[in-house]
Amino acid sequence: MNSMINNEIINTTAAAGNIGKQLLDAGKLTVNQAEKVLLLQKESNLRFGQAAIQLGFITEADIQDVLAHQFAYPYLSSGQSGIDERIIAAYQPFDPRVEALRSLRSQLLLSWVENGNKSIALASYDAGITTELLAANLAVVFSQLGEHTLLVDANLRSPHQHALFGQTNRIGLSDVLANRAGLEAIQKIGDLRDLSVLTAGTQAPNPQELLSRDSFSQLVTELANQYDVVIYHTSPLMNAVDAQLIAARTKGVLLVVNRNKTPVKGLATTKEQLESSGAEILGCVLATPDEQYK
Repeated sequence: MNSMINNEIINTTAAAGNIGKQLLDAGKLTVNQAEKVLLLQKESNLRFGQAAIQLGFITEADIQDVLAHQFAYPYLSSGQSGIDERIIAAYQPFDPRVEALRSLRSQLLLSWVENGNKSIALASYDAGITTELLAANLAVVFSQLGEHTLLVDANLRSPHQHALFGQTNRIGLSDVLANRAGLEAIQKIGDLRDLSVLTAGTQAPNPQELLSRDSFSQLVTELANQYDVVIYHTSPLMNAVDAQLIAARTKGVLLVVNRNKTPVKGLATTKEQLESSGAEILGCVLATPDEQYK
């Protein structure tokens, strides 16, 4: 008898809306709780999810979680993965900061990618970790759109993408350029859809020379043929001209500026260097100290 009642509640919940069944299937609601939600829903003319929140059975985050799965838009929960939680696009896709990243993604798609361009370099004068995090988060939001995305850690002097994504850095870009490895060095990020990372690889004593080789130009072309979007994270131009060499190959560069830190003169110098390499400046991202992007 109880089984029949439970089945009736489940069927009624499913009929009330797919969100109810999703919450039950995800274990976020029990059958008894679902019954109480249905009663409140009838009394107050609320949506199923709103009634469940009002009763304190679930949170708004629970709703967003089941909706993400329903629309094939998965994201991670805290402690679920070795991916650094500063990659907020992977953990908090409904955060206003991630909305800003999606807006940036749309602008790049419309103005650059849809014109047949696949490669985008992120360069700065002095942005450091800000550029690393922006590159990582931007790669995630592109992959969440279903774009087959590759993030290349081209900062051969101080790489961090392997640590941010919880990957090994035994072989990577430097090894490919030195003909010590092939594209098997690319690592698929299993916790995220359509995202792969090519880490910096073995610490090289001659990063500028490696990035100057024809093999790097050939690699940029080959990767662009295999992926929908390829994002290159570069080292700051205040330390070396590596970003200028990368920009000459990718042809498209997104400038990253630290609010209240990057000097105007440094920004002007960076812009001049990148444009002299033949690259197109796709835009400028102003990063605030709390990692919000504008």
